[in-house]
Amino acid sequence: MTHDTPRPRRARQLPTTEQLRIWRDFIETADALRSELTARLQSESSLSSGDYAVLLALSEAEGHRMRSSELAAHIDWERSRLSHHLGRMERRELIRREECAADNRGAEIVLTPTGLQSFRGSTVPHLRAVRELFVDALTPEQLIAAGDLAATLRAQLTASGRRRGSAAPTKAT
Repeated sequence: MTHDTPRPRRARQLPTTEQLRIWRDFIETADALRSELTARLQSESSLSSGDYAVLLALSEAEGHRMRSSELAAHIDWERSRLSHHLGRMERRELIRREECAADNRGAEIVLTPTGLQSFRGSTVPHLRAVRELFVDALTPEQLIAAGDLAATLRAQLTASGRRRGSAAPTKAT
């Protein structure tokens, strides 16, 4: 080939049968793990995984409060989804909405004492379930490999999101 001759484009290959088997195993196992953790969280604390994500974010925020737009971005939810969910949490007195003192265009979501108590009561059973279903199922080497795998996939998704102009993925609960 000369410098003037265009190189043939390499067609993107589809995953092999074995790669697809591994992919499906990975996704189905992650879904089953998430479902079991969600079921245990609900039965042990009456909190949904969405409740837990919101309460976790607020418990870690300065003053236990966040602007609703910041909270939506933090837990990677659409603002309309978050708004509906917050309404349900507000009726259960887990959170309250307050006008933003610095900017009256938005609301701040505030963790209530009831919400903090619910979150704290759910944390130990939830973390025990994480330990039992995830940590204890893996050897120390597998756990390190799982962390490496997650970091690699997150970096790929972040880079892909930047190329498309979307937000980077956020951490899971």
